[in-house]
Amino acid sequence: MENPVSLNRIAENTVFRKGDVFVLFGELFGRGYATGLLDEARRVGMEIIGITVGRRDENNALRPLSAEELAEAEARLGGRIINLPLMAGFDLDAPEGGETPTDLLAKLTLEGWQDETLDWDHIAKCREIGTKRFKDTLAEVMTVLDGMIANGRNVFFAHTMAGGIPKAKVFLVLANRIYKGRGARHMSSQALLDSDLGKLILQNFDEVTAYTFQHLIDCSAAIRERITAAGGQVRYTAYGYHGSAVLIDGNYRWQTYTNYTQGYAKMRLENVAQAAWEKGIKATVYNCPEIRTNSSDVFAGIELPLIPLLLALKQENGGAWADAQWQACEALLADGYGLKDVFGKIADMQASPVMEPFYDFSAWPKANSQEQADLTIGTSNEITQMHRDGKALISDHLSALVVQATGKLIFGETSKPSGPVLWLNHDIVARRLNETHQDAVEDGFPELEVA
Repeated sequence: MENPVSLNRIAENTVFRKGDVFVLFGELFGRGYATGLLDEARRVGMEIIGITVGRRDENNALRPLSAEELAEAEARLGGRIINLPLMAGFDLDAPEGGETPTDLLAKLTLEGWQDETLDWDHIAKCREIGTKRFKDTLAEVMTVLDGMIANGRNVFFAHTMAGGIPKAKVFLVLANRIYKGRGARHMSSQALLDSDLGKLILQNFDEVTAYTFQHLIDCSAAIRERITAAGGQVRYTAYGYHGSAVLIDGNYRWQTYTNYTQGYAKMRLENVAQAAWEKGIKATVYNCPEIRTNSSDVFAGIELPLIPLLLALKQENGGAWADAQWQACEALLADGYGLKDVFGKIADMQASPVMEPFYDFSAWPKANSQEQADLTIGTSNEITQMHRDGKALISDHLSALVVQATGKLIFGETSKPSGPVLWLNHDIVARRLNETHQDAVEDGFPELEVA
């Protein structure tokens, strides 16, 4: 994408109704955007069907969920799960008796990882095996799913697969330095990408984050054709991240977390949606604002763009409910601190000359720098210290609001999507929240407890 295409309308669902089918293509774990979308599907009475990535046994062999695991997963989802292991990525795949990519990475050392080379011919074979395993299992899943969807139903496929970090000790140490390191502990993200280790990780990100969306679209073709031939409609959505526009000095401006290594895979995900759209398939990647999740917590400072959402709530005609969000967030701060202090820290960071190069959309995902990391991570740590409780942060409260808003926005827009790649910026998120809660000003703001 040359420029971000912002969602600028609040659409309401006109397609999906009770009895239609919502397919969550990715297992539901803890916090995340998908919970907001699932809430909307449940609200209209859709049937929920999920998949599982499976689990690994003591020999790292992939297996389905046990009866107990399946019951827990279905209770968490609120629907049925097709119990065939759809683990994406190839980091634990290998020819019979051969080493997996993770085995190869286990040999890398902290002293020599930048100069050590990998056997790319062997890795290509592992990747081919992993892709075939995934597609073969997906074909089985689609056969089962086809039998679960009656004619006359509309189908909503929600892709949530992302990630792909191999479990290699050397990378865990490097990740701490790249995403959390300041001063002498800082490490350049570009140094990782220039190494064989980084190149392997990027390939695995592509397989998990982007190409699984392509496989989903391709392998569900028979279901799509049957449903549409019977007068039904089929939609595909995926979660992207490509920066977001937040209020900076009174104006909405695109900004990003740096360095978002998975950004290359997220752009490939966008390309998958664009190619499908050109074929008449309604597939849309929604680039969502930053939130805190179980996986994003590794990125120190990713929560900082969340806080200006409070400013957006007021700018987008927020009333008493928006005021209540300010009060709730102010109450999380320790004595002697107020939101004015928090906004001051963020404004100083945003206006710093150090950050200016990182506002270039065309350069995304830009490598980090020593000065940028020191400023971003330092600001994050300082704001965290302003809280009463390090486990009850303003960013937690606002993350729950963003999840709620994006779920409503995506569910409504997907009835008649306006394009293959759309950005959900703070303006539309704030408008959606304000409209949702405009009547929630009585009885002590009952909707306030969203986290």
